[in-house]
Amino acid sequence: MSELTSRGNLFRASITGFIEARRDAKLKGKEGDADTASKYEYTTWLADAARRVGQIQAVTHVLKATHPDARGSSLHVAPSGLPRHAEIGSHLLGEGYAEDVVGNAAALDVFKLLKLEVDGRRLLDWMQAGDTDLRAALSNDVEQAQGWMKAFASLVREEAQPSSHPMAKQLYWLVGEDPQDDAHYNLLQPMFSSSLVHAVHADIQDARFGEANKEMRQARRDNKPADAIYRDYRDLVARKLGGTKPQNISQLNSERGGVNYLLASLPPPAWKPSAAKNLLRLDSVFNERHGELNRFGGMRELLRTLTAFLKANPDPTVETRKHRETIEQAIGQELAMFGVAIRGSYKAGWTRDEACQLPLCEQLWLDPDRFELPERNDPGHPHWQEDDLAFNQAYEHGDWANEVAGRFGLWLNGQLRKRSDKLAMLGEAEMRHFARQAILDVAWPIPLQRRAKAGAA
Repeated sequence: MSELTSRGNLFRASITGFIEARRDAKLKGKEGDADTASKYEYTTWLADAARRVGQIQAVTHVLKATHPDARGSSLHVAPSGLPRHAEIGSHLLGEGYAEDVVGNAAALDVFKLLKLEVDGRRLLDWMQAGDTDLRAALSNDVEQAQGWMKAFASLVREEAQPSSHPMAKQLYWLVGEDPQDDAHYNLLQPMFSSSLVHAVHADIQDARFGEANKEMRQARRDNKPADAIYRDYRDLVARKLGGTKPQNISQLNSERGGVNYLLASLPPPAWKPSAAKNLLRLDSVFNERHGELNRFGGMRELLRTLTAFLKANPDPTVETRKHRETIEQAIGQELAMFGVAIRGSYKAGWTRDEACQLPLCEQLWLDPDRFELPERNDPGHPHWQEDDLAFNQAYEHGDWANEVAGRFGLWLNGQLRKRSDKLAMLGEAEMRHFARQAILDVAWPIPLQRRAKAGAA
């Protein structure tokens, strides 16, 4: 028996440990079964495994996931070999993708052996590379060891002529000019990407049951601040493949318990503000009874954060001032985004409605595109033209942003006072500055922006 290198001994120990673990599990409760034990001798088991490996195949795209009775070809296509489409697909998996295995479920133990990692790579990878230390560890008989390595490496293989099946999903795709000529069609067979499904499944499971997300979920329930990102997949559907025998579909399907998640086919979520009529007959959007601003975006949470900070009565240091200003700036940004949401949801000129009772500064803030509408000239309503002229002049020359910021500062201090009458109120000038800057920086009036560019040209 030739002397093995240290790497060879490492390979031999890993394979021996795997075989012995399977033997012990098989003999549990019947330790005296000599016939069964003999099948787990090192050379005997490897010879049988090399024979059975031909009954399974490593793949990335599984045919039986389309229909369990399909008898055609599954495919192994590395993500790096796929076209780089802009859409989400298997090509995005990179090098760390999971390989699936199809074939005789009774031979899946061979795949588990080949997945063992030694020296940073799987045994399968070393088999395919023809590693000499692994070959020596398999058998002293060089020819036998070479044959086993070739057999194990064939787990990843391509069929000379891939075949489809009547149970497979198929599409006839017109590639010529005559739809009545069968020769002008290509037959396409969409394939189930098990590697991609497995990656999606892992991410969803981590979002649902992972420790980090569980901590975030608990923080949300306890109404506590947290820095991490919370992930949630909603309206999922679980498609079960394989029934009570998911391993008959594939190895990865078995690991998933047959569960394959389907994402909801929905448009991206969008904030839906109240209809414009809800802003009519209001004397101000800062009206406490209306409450729209309080409920918008993250405003309520920011108010809680600022209240808690002020209640703690921190020492008057530079760090305290900077932290308070950071919260105040975030609140100002939320005010600006509230204005953006209103402007993006209502038609220009909605403040012309007779029922609009908002002060002029708020009309200018929330309906700036009214500036570009032609002035109304209706003899039956002479005040319309006067209103439009006054609106346009105030928009172009007025101090409406500063007025809105002042109203917001009063509203904000009112919110803090409502939460605790012992809190030190924010300085009006300071809050007015943050709010005004946010309004102008985040939502600079579009008509004036256009005119500025035109004047520069």
